[in-house]
Amino acid sequence: MSDPRPEPPDGARPGDVIALRQAARTWFAISLQTFGGPAGQIAVMQRTLVDEKRWIGQQRFLFALSYCTLLPGPEAQQLATYVGWLLNGVRGALVAGILFILPGVVALLALSGIYVAFGDTTLVESLFLGLAPAVIAIVLQAVVKVASRGLTHPALVAMAVAAFVALTFFGVPFPVVIALVAPLGWWLGRAVPTLTTPKAAPVDDGPAPLISDDALHAERPSGRRAALTLGVGLLLWGAPVALAALVLGRSSVYVDQGLFFAGTALVTFGGAYAVLAFVAQQAVAVYGWLAPGEMVRGLALAESTPGPLVMVVQFVAFLGAYRAPGVLDPWVAAVVASLLVTWVTFVPCFLFILLGAPYVERLRGNRAISSALTGITAAVVGVIGSLAVYFALHTLFAERVRVTDGPLDLELPVLGSVQWVALGITLVGAGLVFGRGWSVLRTLGACALLGVVVGLLRAAV
Repeated sequence: MSDPRPEPPDGARPGDVIALRQAARTWFAISLQTFGGPAGQIAVMQRTLVDEKRWIGQQRFLFALSYCTLLPGPEAQQLATYVGWLLNGVRGALVAGILFILPGVVALLALSGIYVAFGDTTLVESLFLGLAPAVIAIVLQAVVKVASRGLTHPALVAMAVAAFVALTFFGVPFPVVIALVAPLGWWLGRAVPTLTTPKAAPVDDGPAPLISDDALHAERPSGRRAALTLGVGLLLWGAPVALAALVLGRSSVYVDQGLFFAGTALVTFGGAYAVLAFVAQQAVAVYGWLAPGEMVRGLALAESTPGPLVMVVQFVAFLGAYRAPGVLDPWVAAVVASLLVTWVTFVPCFLFILLGAPYVERLRGNRAISSALTGITAAVVGVIGSLAVYFALHTLFAERVRVTDGPLDLELPVLGSVQWVALGITLVGAGLVFGRGWSVLRTLGACALLGVVVGLLRAAV
């Protein structure tokens, strides 16, 4: 590998690949285009950073993506943080990671407030009449995309099916599923080495990237740096929750939400889809922050805003705190809880990159990480499939029954309670996504419009 980086351009500090101001403008522009989940977000960064600006080489970009996919948390946001670190060090990582989520945080905070204020009106109810069924089609599309990319061996298909069955029929916790499949994937990666070989997309000839595929990052790992990063990161991560406990009491909703979503941030392998079934079950059945149908509505809002889909946790926190504000005004409580949960969800994302990236840069070519990822990717397919079942049950049927018999633990629909309008809009959404190839945002818009029309016609009758 070559070392070190090329001389910094005008306006850049020593060690920077480009000027931080220029990078910030680009990251903000990217953040406004990050609709459609991780696939769309990664595609925007590929086009902007690799193909157009030539800031990073294709193989280097794919390696960073592979590491971020292995981590818990939203891989697209972590990829932006990683590339920001490659370009401008710690400052660049913070700028890239924060700007990547900032528009979505603001938009979802506003939409959550609108939902609380006007959620019972005919117009808003009609809007969700279209949005919630569309989410089912979008989640099914995610299953197909992840399966086509990740299930390249019969053993991986079997692992995906096993994960789906464990979650859907036996209620096995999501973290347990991940803990079981990761070592299996590592073993399979060793037995079939070609499974972990990255498939690079061809890039048109052009100027050499500023960060070439074989360049070695200038920042070297050290025990002192790791200890300082870990100490500061853990302090920043836990400080808001500790402050809430001191000021508002351990039993307050803010501490419950902070601790729950801090823990969730550590097991969110495979992105938002992979953990939302777990979050929905806990938020509805255990804590009572939401009604079952509201989780689907929150995901619909998160789908319609830029940024990672895991931002749906902001909606969960907003509603939960608004309904149990304690000593605070309900609106103040909702905003405080929303920002607190956003903080505890994303601080680990920065910590994983800033702590691990210097070491990972020295381990490029090592197959151990990719091998473990093989099993996790396979399980994610089953997890997303389980999420699709959960959303379908709570959107398409008004009544459900829970069946428990020994290890069996599943929810079944009451067929006579089918919601025909929701089923019809789901089929329309599936036709637009799979048949017409429409984007997520365009599909949501069309289904939302259809829901508004049907809802207003109902009200007029």
